[in-house]
Amino acid sequence: MHFLLSIALVLQIISAVVVIVLVLMQHGKGADLGAAFGSGASGSLFGATGSANFLSRSTAVAATVFFVSTLMLTIASGAFNKGAKKPAEGVLSTIEQPVSQKDGNNSAKLPEDAPKNEIPR
Repeated sequence: MHFLLSIALVLQIISAVVVIVLVLMQHGKGADLGAAFGSGASGSLFGATGSANFLSRSTAVAATVFFVSTLMLTIASGAFNKGAKKPAEGVLSTIEQPVSQKDGNNSAKLPEDAPKNEIPR
C-alpha cells in the first residue's frame, strides 16, 4: 500500500509541474484583445477561439491526472488514519484564556471613573 501512495505522490508532483508549465506556455484570450482594436484583426473581440489545440488538451489531461492522484492520496490517507486516536479536545483548548472568562464572568470590568454610557476601549 505504501508503494501505491508513493506512486500517487510522484504522479501528483509531476502533473502539478506539467500543468504549471503548460498553462504558462499558452497565450490567453487577452493577448488578442490588443490586436482587435488595431492592425485589422480578423477574429471577434471576446468570441470563441475555435477548436482546442494540443496545449489545451494536454493541460486538461495533466489536470485530470493531478485531481485523480489527489483523490487517491486523500482516500488512502483516510484509510490509514482510521485506527488513529482522535484528540478529545480541539486545537483551541491549549490556548490560555483570560482570567475574566475562567470565572464565568463575561462582563468587562470598567474603571470606577469611566462613564457608564460609553463603550470601553
